[in-house]
Amino acid sequence: MGLGREQEVEIRKPPRFIPGERVQATLHVKNDGTYAGKEIGENLVRKGDEGYVRDIGTFLQQFYIYAVEWVDRGTVVGMRARELMSLDKAAASGAVETARASTKE
Repeated sequence: MGLGREQEVEIRKPPRFIPGERVQATLHVKNDGTYAGKEIGENLVRKGDEGYVRDIGTFLQQFYIYAVEWVDRGTVVGMRARELMSLDKAAASGAVETARASTKE
């Protein structure tokens, strides 16, 4: 018996993001009817928007859902890991690469 389209049970691993981490949306996210006060199909988050992880929950005992506060939009939207990219980790790895390059000189 399979799990459907997505075989991976994400919650067997640690979360990819932590509360307070700065993230960027990698996809446009529209209201599927679960976001109160917005029309179905209305854009909630646009690709490239930046926000902060506020909380981590689970869905269907399979996926992490990251409550992300999109400061410019004034909203908090539940997001999947595949819809997000860490800006903090990207900045940290860039700083490490810069430090490595300067020690080679």
